Amino acid sequence: MVQTDPLMSLILAIVGPTGIGKSRLALNIAKDYSAEILSADAFQFYRGLDIGTAKIRPREQEGIVHHFLDILDPSESFSVHDFQRLAREKIDSLQHEGKLPILVGGSGLYINAVYYDYRFLGNKRHEFDHSISSLTTEKLYEQLKMINPDLSATIHPNNRRRILRSLEIAMDISQDDTLGKKRPHYPNWTTIGLTMPRDQLYQQLETRVDQMIQSGLENEARYLFEYAAKSQAAMAIGYKEFFPYFQGELSRIDVIAQIKQNTRRYAKRQLTWFRNQMNCTWFIVNPDRFEDTIEQVRDYLKKEVRSTT
Repeated sequence: MVQTDPLMSLILAIVGPTGIGKSRLALNIAKDYSAEILSADAFQFYRGLDIGTAKIRPREQEGIVHHFLDILDPSESFSVHDFQRLAREKIDSLQHEGKLPILVGGSGLYINAVYYDYRFLGNKRHEFDHSISSLTTEKLYEQLKMINPDLSATIHPNNRRRILRSLEIAMDISQDDTLGKKRPHYPNWTTIGLTMPRDQLYQQLETRVDQMIQSGLENEARYLFEYAAKSQAAMAIGYKEFFPYFQGELSRIDVIAQIKQNTRRYAKRQLTWFRNQMNCTWFIVNPDRFEDTIEQVRDYLKKEVRSTT
């Protein structure tokens, strides 16, 4: 039953590593309140990338409105700045309607760019380009990891050309303060972080990759390879690993092993980023009793409701 006292001024975000259950939790919380979900996953924006991004399908949305899914062609680029603009417009509209915005995804930088007054280079891009031209590849990669861990997780640290391209796509953020000194754009928000013991998470991710393979991930990857192999979308884990296989350079078994390895590494990097760069209230997920996590978050949010009314 929908509650009568929605979080009128609150913005909620649900973050965590890939495959931990963020969408499932968001769906349950959204049904408790007058809420709509805003995807904050850098690759779920793209049409046709469904299996590899674990995109929630229309029949699974249970009537809850989801925004920013399938808004881009795979050949299009999309920056943090673009997301900041779209998300803030939607948040302002939802709050005006008395609805709770729930940001959900593993791209923490996108969420932070909404929360805080990040400033983008804009006309100063040429100064940025000049400043990075003399950096070593190692330094460039470290900068990319700080700016956009989603992209960095998909690129080999020695691939200077791809690193430079990714920095260009991500856009640099003129933000020198520590997390505690950043100026918030919105006065009232909270972030739920999901985590679980690493061995359990890795086992769950490997099973998930096997399920994606059985569901047709290779077909999605081939579509991307043939249509937009050099695009930003093609950097996503689960797709780019297939490209050498399509070119006869790698076996299918090796492809699957690489996807699992890269997925594990990405999940580890996500958790590190969330812990260092975001103020989260953390909940430990038991994959066999996910309902317990849902109830714990519900109890926590009831306290948040009381503190904001």
